[in-house]
Amino acid sequence: MPPYLSPEWVQAFNNALADLDLSEAVAAAGAGSLTVAQGTFRVAQVVTGGPEGLTAPGATTPAGAAAVPVGTTVRTVLTVEGGRMSLVEDPTDAIASNVTVVLAYADALAIARGELHPADALAAGRVRVRGELSVLVAGQAVLNAASVALGQTLTDLTDLTDLTDQADLTKPTDPNGPAEPGE
Repeated sequence: MPPYLSPEWVQAFNNALADLDLSEAVAAAGAGSLTVAQGTFRVAQVVTGGPEGLTAPGATTPAGAAAVPVGTTVRTVLTVEGGRMSLVEDPTDAIASNVTVVLAYADALAIARGELHPADALAAGRVRVRGELSVLVAGQAVLNAASVALGQTLTDLTDLTDLTDQADLTKPTDPNGPAEPGE
């Protein structure tokens, strides 16, 4: 299994969802959001403090070159359109989104593993949100529906050793949440 948020992980995520029609889940999620009701929305995720060894999405690393250093910021965009879901790497912030979430790598990994509920992370201030919160809630609902339909979760796609031997992810995160990009 590839490390969480690596380009290989993004590809595995997309491969797992490639043939899945989530139209019913999108329609159900659309009851709480006019944006989602239109059937197309995007959720950007900015993950700060990635561990050493995590290749920055979109970056190319020549053979034998050193890995991206500790502190890597990873930006991905989850797009839901036409009942389909896909994730793309967006290191240059080129793709517009309806909502952006910013969180630390340790928290993103804990959410992906099912060890931290997204609502708990948000309530604890460990996640910052810009944009339409209803789109974020709908995106989570559609992801949950995808997990049920696939019979697996993000945990199944994520290497559980996942570079934690190279970074101390047991340290508590900043109680004020991660810094916004550029802060």
